[in-house]
Amino acid sequence: MKVLVINAGSSSIKYQLIDMTDETLLAKGQCDRIGIDGGNFKQKNNKGDEYKINIQIANHEEGIKLIVDALTSKEHGVISSMSEINAVGHRVVHGGEKFSGAVLIDDDTVNAIKECSDLSPLHNPANLTGIKACEEIMSGVPQVAVFDTGFHQTMPDYAYLYPIPYEYYEKYKIRRYGFHGTSHRYVTMRAADMLGKKAEDINIVTCHLGNGSSITAVKGGKSFDTSMGVTPLDGIMMGTRSGSIDPAIIPYLMEKEGLTAKEIDVLLNKKSGMLGVSGGVTSDNRDIEDGAKAGNKRYQLIESMLCHQITKYIGAYAAAMGGIDAIVFTGGIGENNPQYRTRVADKLGFLGVKIDEETNKKAFRTSVEYDISTPDAKVRMLVIPTNEELMIARDTYELVNK
Repeated sequence: MKVLVINAGSSSIKYQLIDMTDETLLAKGQCDRIGIDGGNFKQKNNKGDEYKINIQIANHEEGIKLIVDALTSKEHGVISSMSEINAVGHRVVHGGEKFSGAVLIDDDTVNAIKECSDLSPLHNPANLTGIKACEEIMSGVPQVAVFDTGFHQTMPDYAYLYPIPYEYYEKYKIRRYGFHGTSHRYVTMRAADMLGKKAEDINIVTCHLGNGSSITAVKGGKSFDTSMGVTPLDGIMMGTRSGSIDPAIIPYLMEKEGLTAKEIDVLLNKKSGMLGVSGGVTSDNRDIEDGAKAGNKRYQLIESMLCHQITKYIGAYAAAMGGIDAIVFTGGIGENNPQYRTRVADKLGFLGVKIDEETNKKAFRTSVEYDISTPDAKVRMLVIPTNEELMIARDTYELVNK
């Protein structure tokens, strides 16, 4: 069975085609700037062929057609016809309390995703656009939704409820949902294998660190607590998101700066985090790392803030779970920043974390999994490249086969 994995954004579509016989990645690519001037498309297949074109892409339906044409192209393709695509797995960001696992997409599923759009106004409508486009182009092919929030539906109520009037949970379902669930679930499974244990027998903390970052406490293989909340704004500082702040800052800034609710939302989501602390210069951690090494004090401050927050979350989750077996680093920053891992490990030495610096340095811009711990470490530190697309493909394959 060949599964096409689709991750549709408001102006982009990322995709992978995976042969589930042996989980071979056949091709991956993306359409960018959909509905915007300067559109482009690129694909790389498992034969080493790279195909890039600049093309105006009016809508998501045109984007899906471009993807199918590239996959079936005699020159650049990997399949002979669209009929070889047996199922499509869609990443959907917010499933609210409605979905804890993958589901076949039908009218009820679509309506439920729409209902969750209030909780994720930037992502869910875009995900639905991708689903509709695939249904138009690939009529009759089973479509499956896999939710970022699904993995976190195992959190206990005392972890996901906020201490605000309970009626707002009852009326609006305001609670902690968490995100990056597919990534946290994938690295949990891999961590269990690396530790030689079953997932239900381990307590770990998984750190998905990138432009968007979240940290999850995984107890007995299930999400127990997580840093992101109703939306992906909560938690540690990110590329442009503030992460957790004193809520009173919001009305204070609205009054002092004359900001509207919409303007404060943009400020916290798109102008804060690393970008905000850098003075609006950059949200890219690679720039910050280079600048910090060159002596830029503001960039050094950003690194210290981030490492402090990561350490704080890990320590808190270790305490809440009564101890941990391992800490996992994944995501663009988690996989590719050895010095962050060193700084965090040094602070967590009291837990029994010890890392081998030579091995730690090797885990840099590679797709290889590493246990960077010393042999006598009581808590292992693992670097595991995430693979959300493969997880979505597995869920799709399993559900369609049923």
